[in-house]
Amino acid sequence: MEELLTGYLDSPIGTIRLLHSGKGISSLIFLNQSASDNENFPVFDECKQQLKEYFDGIRKEITIQLDLSGTEFQKKIWAELIKIRFGQTVTYADLAKKINDIKSIRAVGRANATNPVSVIVPCHRVIGTDGSLTGYAGGLWRKKWLLEHEQKLHQMSLF
Repeated sequence: MEELLTGYLDSPIGTIRLLHSGKGISSLIFLNQSASDNENFPVFDECKQQLKEYFDGIRKEITIQLDLSGTEFQKKIWAELIKIRFGQTVTYADLAKKINDIKSIRAVGRANATNPVSVIVPCHRVIGTDGSLTGYAGGLWRKKWLLEHEQKLHQMSLF
């Protein structure tokens, strides 16, 4: 098994820890503390640049090589998450309908919650049927920030 490389990026909503498998980014996790060890591996350069552009409001889509581990169902849901456009939201029920299995709403929620690369695979764009913000591994305050960030930029691009 190849050793995972670790990189860090400071963002407006906290330090991000990135893992690279040798094939692509395999994890993006928000930390609640600063990173003390920040060795700079070139494999993270493009990812960090795209994330900075996203947080700066320049980029609406992150297009880097990923290496995600999960079940076929999880991967199917993550592929649907990538299709949610910047500044848009969908519900868990919408996702279940997209895969033609409305009864799978809870499984869709679990797959969304296990997304290993939040922001890149935009699980923050999934909300409750009633419009409420539901679980987010990085914390609901980060989900709210990300949605407001995108909504503000999405509205600006309409004019």
